[in-house]
Amino acid sequence: MAGGIVLATTSDVNFIEAPVTWKAYLICAFASFGGVFFGYDSAYINGVTGSKVFIQIIEGPTATALTGPHQSLIVSILSAGTFFGAIIAGDCAELIGRRLTIIIGCLIYMTGVILQVASQGLGLLVAGRLIAGLGVGFESAIVILYMSEIVRGALVAGYQFAITIGLLLASIVDYFTENRPDTGSYRIPIGIQFLFGLVLGIGLIFLPESPRYFVKRGRIEKARDSLSRLRGQPGTSEYIETELSEIIANEEYERALIPTTGWLSGWANCFKGSLWKSNSNLRKTILGTSLQMMQQWTGINFIFYYSTPFLQSTGAIGNTFLISLIFNLIDTVCTPISFYTMEKFGRRILLIWGAFGMLSCQFIIAIVGVTVGFNKTHTVGTGPTATTVADNTAAVNAQIAFIAIYIFFFAASWGPGAWIVIGEIFPLPIRARGVALSTASNWLWNTIIAVITPYMVNQDEGNLKSAVFFIWGGLCTAAFIYSYFLVPETKGLSLEQVDKMMEETTPRTSSKWVPHETFASLGASHGKLDTSVIMDVERKASVF
Repeated sequence: MAGGIVLATTSDVNFIEAPVTWKAYLICAFASFGGVFFGYDSAYINGVTGSKVFIQIIEGPTATALTGPHQSLIVSILSAGTFFGAIIAGDCAELIGRRLTIIIGCLIYMTGVILQVASQGLGLLVAGRLIAGLGVGFESAIVILYMSEIVRGALVAGYQFAITIGLLLASIVDYFTENRPDTGSYRIPIGIQFLFGLVLGIGLIFLPESPRYFVKRGRIEKARDSLSRLRGQPGTSEYIETELSEIIANEEYERALIPTTGWLSGWANCFKGSLWKSNSNLRKTILGTSLQMMQQWTGINFIFYYSTPFLQSTGAIGNTFLISLIFNLIDTVCTPISFYTMEKFGRRILLIWGAFGMLSCQFIIAIVGVTVGFNKTHTVGTGPTATTVADNTAAVNAQIAFIAIYIFFFAASWGPGAWIVIGEIFPLPIRARGVALSTASNWLWNTIIAVITPYMVNQDEGNLKSAVFFIWGGLCTAAFIYSYFLVPETKGLSLEQVDKMMEETTPRTSSKWVPHETFASLGASHGKLDTSVIMDVERKASVF
């Protein structure tokens, strides 16, 4: 019974979380393996769509390239599935828990992979990618939620690092299978994904559930046991009791502000409050969804989805698969920089300067391209052997270099930063759905960009060539302005403290905010959390 539970509290704002052990770090690292799904499934298609065997299976034996509509459909259908998967996962995470939701996502993902491997034409391939997308949607939304509720801070950037590893693995596999004369040129890159789902799904069976999920469901002793496993200390430890008290007290405080009476009101709560109040649920939901939108607006997936066919069209690059592999290697190597910089300098400042670095590179690429680079080509030879060659190879090489620098800025800022922030800004009553909506926004804009890009750059469509980088540069400019005016600083704060910070500051003054009280101290008596608070949390437990 709740009445028998006694928990220590503290008024020291620096003592509200138990020391994080290596075990928690390893659990977080393993959970972040789900990002490999995201990265690999997004990127392997970049090489597969350039495979001669694949092109001929989809378009016919004489085809040399996918049509714009087919390329758009094959690439974008995954993102459409992930959008709906992320939305559904928000409810599942509240109903059955974060861990089991991710496991179910793995099963859905593996089913989609099987269908893709078995495909011998467009129909089954598209269906498989749609189903695999549902699984990736489950995983991409809830892994971030799970990680942020276990280990706060820049370690959540490990998810983005896992995405880059997936992107890199996809490039390596594509590179070594591109010239296969059989269906292995596309079945091998697709089939390898099955192992990713199997490893994560089995591994998660042995990991603890999020203690914050148990608190929301009113299962205080289970929350204590979970926290004890994560922190490597006995459940009666003062550290464990103090952290658990803070989580419980914050849940009681937030539930009073955000009452939930059912499924519909649970979703409606995400949109309550004033647009002009920085701590309103509406403002937080807009912040989370727009932050993920801006991450897609940077144009990074143009590089990872379409760099192979785009570079092939310039005629200036001898081995476009190798260049794509190098781009992914830069992304992977540079992302871990954020593990340090996000905690040293903060999320807000890196998002601002990261956007500035990206927009500078994009405009340079565009200007060089339309004047002397990608856009200036001539034809060598005649008839079937004719090839398109760049007029100025040095200018093209300069563009490639600035694309690499642009990837560095993304990898060290917006890549991990957007995921970290959405995992920290939502209060517990709406956290699962808030993160799900934010992730769904990422996939929605991922889908939109995947659909429209072929029509912008294909030779028989828009054929913008380098001019497309003016679009990405303009959108990065929007991200720069957005970061300055709307993104708060959450560095060094617990999930519960972020709620208070957003209540008392504006984004531009948030970096100066310092915690001044704990939630548990407001409901404490003689150094112990009032049992009525604990009983109230158990009594009002909700799946909504």
